[in-house]
Amino acid sequence: MASDRQSLPPVRLRSDAELARDALATPLLARAVRLARWAGPETRVGAGGELVDEQLPAAAEALGLAGDPDAEAYASEAWRLAVDTGLVDVQDAEEPADGTERAEGAEDGTVTPGENLALVTGGSPQDVLAIWLEGYDAVFADAAAPYFDDLDALVGEDGEIDFEALEWDPEGEAEFLEGVLGNLYLLTVSEGGAGEGPVPLPALAASMVVPDDMGEPTDDVLEQVSDAMMRLDEQFRVLEPIGLVAYDPVDEALMAEEGEEPAPPVDDEDVSRYGMVRLTPLGLYGVRARMLEAGLVVPAVGELADKGADVLLDGIAHYPQDAARAETAGWLTAREPGTAARELLAAAKGSDPDSPLRRLHAQQALSLVGAEAEPAVREVLDDPELGGLARVWLAEHGAADIPAPPEAMIFWLAIDTIAAQLDADGDLTELQDLIEGLTGRHGGFFDAAWRVEHPATAEVLEAMGRLHRDKPTAKEARKAAFKARSKG
Repeated sequence: MASDRQSLPPVRLRSDAELARDALATPLLARAVRLARWAGPETRVGAGGELVDEQLPAAAEALGLAGDPDAEAYASEAWRLAVDTGLVDVQDAEEPADGTERAEGAEDGTVTPGENLALVTGGSPQDVLAIWLEGYDAVFADAAAPYFDDLDALVGEDGEIDFEALEWDPEGEAEFLEGVLGNLYLLTVSEGGAGEGPVPLPALAASMVVPDDMGEPTDDVLEQVSDAMMRLDEQFRVLEPIGLVAYDPVDEALMAEEGEEPAPPVDDEDVSRYGMVRLTPLGLYGVRARMLEAGLVVPAVGELADKGADVLLDGIAHYPQDAARAETAGWLTAREPGTAARELLAAAKGSDPDSPLRRLHAQQALSLVGAEAEPAVREVLDDPELGGLARVWLAEHGAADIPAPPEAMIFWLAIDTIAAQLDADGDLTELQDLIEGLTGRHGGFFDAAWRVEHPATAEVLEAMGRLHRDKPTAKEARKAAFKARSKG
């Protein structure tokens, strides 16, 4: 029936203005902006654009962190983000004209305000979010990289780090973290998922390690989960200051000895001590942006508001009910009721595999239009594909003078309705009740149903044979499905 759709559930994002305010309030970006405003021509930087050690106390003081034992580390981290996001520009100093090396202690570059600094206060919310996304990319790279006490000692004679000797796969590590964030995103936006609540770190680690078809995890798999938890504990600590996640880290009291990894919890009461994480509203925006960059289909509620009715009905085909209703309501807001109703009805027509579900969503959308849709609905009373839908809608809205439908239209609507419900993957019990209600109200249902000229007739009758709880009736449905296929 309906075509397969490789897409994630739709996400409800805050407005760009709200997200931009959230971005500017994140600890790391806020500090980066303060340092960019503090910096000037006298600011001394190293060859890589980093603040020289002598500048760190002043930078920490500019951040209001004097007295904090980690102040200089925070200042260094914020400065790197200011450089990475274009809040400051670092120009390399020119080499001496005579070709000699620069004198020891000479400045390695000059600092000027970056183009993006003015956008922090003078740009649009989209400008601010673009800066934040650059920062997220930089912090993501830091989170995916291992920590080395002495990085210089790991650089070979050619000036390159020998990753193979380190047994570190940069691409694999980045893919692992992307996968974790993707799973966290899915748990957040899925119907019945975590929503705004936190996800236990062991469950998130297990989602990356434990095979779907594994029953009781082996000791080796549990050890891998434990290793993944400790990697994620470090990575989420890095990602939290940019505002991507809210993270309660692993309780250090669980470590029997320094460096020992905790085993995954077996007691639900203890699970929070092993780390809890959730994506912030800004994190949802950021992870979705990276998914879109990777070419994934990642819908967001509201993005279909300026599209045609055909795109709307196709887009919401497999949305959860609440999201579909919100998307439709937004689409209707920008349109005059009568025009919207006619567009929806026109888009609902067709005999392709997706058309039954399209008609179901069109009918649900029309219910949001209300009585003002009646003239447009009456225009399709004689349409073989829409006439039954129109009569149902008019009856539900208490309209008068509804013409009786031809018998062929009644059975065509029954097949179309069940086909739509099958494609919608709704509640099984509700679908069984629908099927049994239709067959109970119409004597000799299957004698007429197999003759219906609908592309899904045979498939619907086969499904009725599987789902009907009365065995003799189910057998009748299977016989009717065979007749429908033979007729074709």
